Amino acid sequence: MLLVIDIGNTNTSIGIFDDDKLIKTFSFSSDIKKTDDEYGIILLSILKHNNLLNKIEGAIVSSVVPQLCEVFKSSIFKYLNIEAISLSYKSNMPVKLSLKNNKEIGADRIANATAVCLKYKLPAIVIDFGTATTFDIVDENANFIGGIIAPGLKIQANSLSQFTSKLPKLKIEAPENSIGKDTISAMLSGIVLGHGAMIEGMIRRCEKELGKKATVIATGGYSDVLFKSTANVFNYIDKNLTLFGLKELYYLNKE
Repeated sequence: MLLVIDIGNTNTSIGIFDDDKLIKTFSFSSDIKKTDDEYGIILLSILKHNNLLNKIEGAIVSSVVPQLCEVFKSSIFKYLNIEAISLSYKSNMPVKLSLKNNKEIGADRIANATAVCLKYKLPAIVIDFGTATTFDIVDENANFIGGIIAPGLKIQANSLSQFTSKLPKLKIEAPENSIGKDTISAMLSGIVLGHGAMIEGMIRRCEKELGKKATVIATGGYSDVLFKSTANVFNYIDKNLTLFGLKELYYLNKE
C-alpha cells in the first residue's frame, strides 16, 4: 500500500492507496511548530487505528510549506522506516512545465496537472479551492502553461470579519439567493457567489487564450460549495484529484 501526503497551508491531507484504489483519506491541521516526532505519532495513530500500520510500502510527500516537507519525510522514515519521495518541479511527470520559472510552481499544482492529464480530456482547467483558489491550465499537448491564484473563500470571510467592526465570522456555505436578506446571507452571497462569478469570467478568459473549450474540474476543500452554486461551469468535481496525482507521480519516480 502507498501513503500519499499533501501538505497545504491550512490542512494536510493523507491518502492510502491499495494499488490504484484510494481506500482511506484523512486530514489534520498543518502546523510548522510540530516536530517530526509529533507528526510521526499522528501517522502511527492513524495507521494503527485503521489496521494499516505494517501494510505501507511506499510514501510520497508534496508540500507548499517548505519547512514541513522535510519534517514529514523525517517522521515517515523514523516511524515507518520508509524513505519518502518528495515532489518537486524536477520530478518525472507526464506534463511538461512551460512556465517562466518552473521553480515557483507548487507541488500540489504539479499533482493536479498530472492527475488531469491522465484522467480527463485536454485542454483542462483545474480549480483547487483551498486556502487560495488556484487555476491550473494544461493545454491539449499536455503542457502545464500556467494558472491563476486568487484569495480563497476562507481568506475572504476572515478578512471581512477582521477589518470591519460589525461583520461576523461565518460558516462557508452556498446561499439560497443572490440578494441577501440579512448580514450573513449578504456576506455569503458576496463571498461565494461573487467567487463563482469570478470563476465564470476567468474560465471564459482562459478558454479564449487557449482557443477552445476546456474540461473544467473542481477540487479541494470548498469545491462542493462552489460546485453547488456555480455547477454550470464545471464538468466534474473530483475532491481527491491531488491525491490521485501524487499516487501516479510516486510510481513515475520511485526508482
